[in-house]
Amino acid sequence: MNQVSAATPMHAHADAPRWPVRYLLFIGGMGGLLYGIDIGIIAGALPYLEATATASWHLTSQQLGFVVAAVLLGSVLSSLFAGMVADLIGRRGAMLLAGVLFTASIPVMALSNGYAALLMGRLLQGISGGLIGVVVPLYLAEVLSPERRGRGAAMFQLLLTIGLVLAALIGLYHAHAVDAATEAVRHLPAADQQRLLFAVKDHAWRTIFWSCLLPGLVFTAGVMLISESPRWLVRRGRIDTARAALQRTVAASEVEPTLQRMQAPDDVPSHAGGKRDPLLSRRYVWPFVLACLVLAFTQATGINSVLAYAVNILNQAGLPGSVANGADVAIKLLNAVMTVVALVLVDRKGRKFLLMLGSGGITVALLAAALLFVKSEHGRLDVHAQLQQQVAGSTLSLPLDAAQWQRLDRNAGEAAQQLTVSYAYGGFSNVRALRSDNPIDATLEIRREDAVSADSVIGAFFRRLHLNPFPDPAHAAQAPLVIERAMIGPVPSPTHGWLVAGCILLFVAFFAVGPGVCVWLALSELMPTRIRSNGMSIALLINQFVSTVIAAIFLPTVGHHGYASMFFFWAGCTLLYFLIAAFWLPETKGKSLEQIEANFR
Repeated sequence: MNQVSAATPMHAHADAPRWPVRYLLFIGGMGGLLYGIDIGIIAGALPYLEATATASWHLTSQQLGFVVAAVLLGSVLSSLFAGMVADLIGRRGAMLLAGVLFTASIPVMALSNGYAALLMGRLLQGISGGLIGVVVPLYLAEVLSPERRGRGAAMFQLLLTIGLVLAALIGLYHAHAVDAATEAVRHLPAADQQRLLFAVKDHAWRTIFWSCLLPGLVFTAGVMLISESPRWLVRRGRIDTARAALQRTVAASEVEPTLQRMQAPDDVPSHAGGKRDPLLSRRYVWPFVLACLVLAFTQATGINSVLAYAVNILNQAGLPGSVANGADVAIKLLNAVMTVVALVLVDRKGRKFLLMLGSGGITVALLAAALLFVKSEHGRLDVHAQLQQQVAGSTLSLPLDAAQWQRLDRNAGEAAQQLTVSYAYGGFSNVRALRSDNPIDATLEIRREDAVSADSVIGAFFRRLHLNPFPDPAHAAQAPLVIERAMIGPVPSPTHGWLVAGCILLFVAFFAVGPGVCVWLALSELMPTRIRSNGMSIALLINQFVSTVIAAIFLPTVGHHGYASMFFFWAGCTLLYFLIAAFWLPETKGKSLEQIEANFR
């Protein structure tokens, strides 16, 4: 087996074109920005969408859930085919398609006058996000030199976090605008107040979506000015075009050697028989498995659930609502700031070191948060039997005045109390969390329609075939209300809340420095050339599947077993992540993709 030539000399890196490479980093960063906006923009729009669309379009809560989840569904669907699309029309073509779909989704959503159009716009946005998540890291890995490849992945992740912050700030701006409008119309008659606030909220969610149009246009127009991936061109036999593309990103003295290295893996036999190794050989399977493990365990740290449910977690830990929202903004800002630190470190310290540092720090932070919740949850009373006695028919309506809180927990003093109730109708379960110091929680109201949802058209089709694995609404329509668990205890002190917030801030900081950036490098660097595009699609699909499962089980798990159980689970997964990074993951810093592949032969 022939050996791959040596790495690019450092002087060649210094002589490489600067502005074309910076432009590529900018476009890669814009892809990350769109990916972050994809994930975060619905959070700010949803309250106003719910307030207006449920009245004018008669949307059910299930349909609103589909609107929220449509981006994830579209992303999963496009992830399945992103590698195939990138191989068929090229990396640049797939990026252009993603930009066009994202840009087209904005007017579809913002101008929608019904459920179908809004759902279609969200699906288009999700499909573009899935393409971006696969193709942009793939393109940057194939185009940038080994010395700059880490910076490219870090730029993608940095702008992704900025996209999340931008989406949150857009939502915050419109929240202040709606609050100001509410104060301005307070003196008007009730009918006029309702009419004007409806118009303001309808305008708010549409404007939130319109604000995403400019980044989509910039990314789409910017992709038109970049070159195709030289490695893709070499695989298509377009050597002269690949040479021209390389001249824009590497030093002139390195164009031909780099071109030769790109051609070597396909031209060089892998063993004495002169044939290439089969796809199930170690050189393909082992790096593929490593990349999938890194992506799966990145989500198993719980990062997406922590970011999505940060306000709930901090409220449960003892911080009041407004303070918890402020801490949530601080968490997302810290995520962006620490990604800048990772941008500096990733090509200096290496991927393996940062993954070990990040996963080790995350494990400590999660264990500390879990132990804090163990302390606050210890000694809570189970009052499910008392609540079950209050059930009338299939509902529970229990006024929660001061006397009722005292009856539920006779040991309660003057401190605020919190009650977490897990209940079920047949196979459909739900969780309610209430606090004695929250005026909204004046009544514990449990109704069948709040937990049981009818099958969708697709669900009904599979139900007729006896292939639907989810609970049957027909059975749940007759099932009694069962209070499975009801725990009551004092609300933790604000000091406890700030300690938990500190653990989460520490968690986010270590995640941003380690897995946040290195996950995209592992996705693109570890995959051999022969399977890179399709392998990246499968690995990203696994990543999103793990994220979806953890997000889906979060509320039921903390409702049944407490927040400590979830944090202990995440800590255990992250410990395994650390061991994988320490003992199995090779260092890829400063190595060409061909050298990395050669190490697995």
